[in-house]
Amino acid sequence: MSDNKDFVKEITNIEENFPQWYTDIVIKAELADYTATKGFIAIRPYGYAIWENIQKYADEKFKQTGVKNLSMPVLIPESLLNKEKDHVEGFAPEVAWVTEAGGEKLEERLCIRPTSETIFCSMFSKWLNSWRDLPMVTNQWCSVLRWEKETRPFLRSREFLWQEGHTIHETEKEARERTLQMLDIYAQVIEDLLAIPVLKGRKTEKEKFSGAEETYTVESLMHDGRALQAGTSHYFGQNFTKPFEIKFQNREGKEEYAYQTSWGLSTRLIGAVIMAHGDNRGLKLPPKVAPVQAVIVPIAMHKEGVVEKTTQLYNRLNKKFRMELDARENYTPGYKFNYWEMKGVPLRIEIGPRDIENGEAILVRRDTAEKITVKLEEIETKMEELFEAIQKNMYNECLEIRNRRTTIAHTLEEIKDNLDKNQGYVKTMWCGDVECENKVKEETGAHSRCIPFNQENLDDKCAICGKHAKHMIVWGRQY
Repeated sequence: MSDNKDFVKEITNIEENFPQWYTDIVIKAELADYTATKGFIAIRPYGYAIWENIQKYADEKFKQTGVKNLSMPVLIPESLLNKEKDHVEGFAPEVAWVTEAGGEKLEERLCIRPTSETIFCSMFSKWLNSWRDLPMVTNQWCSVLRWEKETRPFLRSREFLWQEGHTIHETEKEARERTLQMLDIYAQVIEDLLAIPVLKGRKTEKEKFSGAEETYTVESLMHDGRALQAGTSHYFGQNFTKPFEIKFQNREGKEEYAYQTSWGLSTRLIGAVIMAHGDNRGLKLPPKVAPVQAVIVPIAMHKEGVVEKTTQLYNRLNKKFRMELDARENYTPGYKFNYWEMKGVPLRIEIGPRDIENGEAILVRRDTAEKITVKLEEIETKMEELFEAIQKNMYNECLEIRNRRTTIAHTLEEIKDNLDKNQGYVKTMWCGDVECENKVKEETGAHSRCIPFNQENLDDKCAICGKHAKHMIVWGRQY
């Protein structure tokens, strides 16, 4: 069998080559794999189980606010896509088209959905009559297709899983409130479930969603200091409702256009979990989202009573926690330890003949490697305490990295210098001019992440051009 060092050698060192380390984890931790279709991945059961836990948590939060799930077609007629000019221009480079079916050329090209605003709008226009029908607060869990030139599993694959919420409202106020309400739910998903702190704010005009009046974002920072857009929520106003004739009879009996929002998060959150928490031993999962929260590894399985006792313990704990019992006979305990560490399981339970005799087990934390001896009659209580501590510790570790990698700059040269020396978020003042935004990207490779809701006055002048500053903005190199 491989010893510990050989096993860990199978992944690249996180500090030496972060992108390769990431790919190694995806494959080695059995999250996803490459397929015969270039740019498309197969999400393996373990990776999909993480997505299911994200989906379950988010879906419950959505439904508490009145969201109803539905399903829309995967194909959208070209005429529909062309109804909103900015939207179609924004997505044109990424759209894949169906032009032939059943051996015959189609009368009209059909696009494989890159997003579904247009198909939702066409249905809203059919379903909406009166103000009494509003709000319509809908969502679908599905896959979408965007023909990305460069792909990376979870972060940028051509087809990915996501949810897309689409809502229409009677008033602008109500639509704006819904936009921010969903952003807050995304923050909860990422912070509470995934143990990753987020930066909340508004995207610039340049970075906003095609066809939106305003786009809001939750941004997260990865271990290597690159930013990841973790979820977005868009206020459309009447930009789609007018071209799609989404009208209703208002309370005064007059015809009026509805106000609209859309919002989405995707399987790139699995990429966020890998890159925010993983280390040189592999994946590291927060207990709340882990498919397996604890694994029991029997020691000296050949000894009498060990398999029976560990099976009893598994059956008992599995009623309360997501458990695994590794009773494979052809692997050493050392190999099993490394295998489950690679898969990021938060807690390992070691139990052998002496432990059984003493009525004890050894609990090993994945996040700190700390070993705790616990009485078997107290094990459920202790595990609950440890899961809470692990979840909190993993969040705090990420927060510490973000704080350490957040700097302030007063000039363009400082922005570049900060990013080169300590890649992460760079806060500056900004005049609001897109020319300055473009200049930062050209000179440093960084994009604006957002105009944070929590504004600070760092200076009176724009760091790029020296003119009067309108906002504090955050820059960062991105995934």
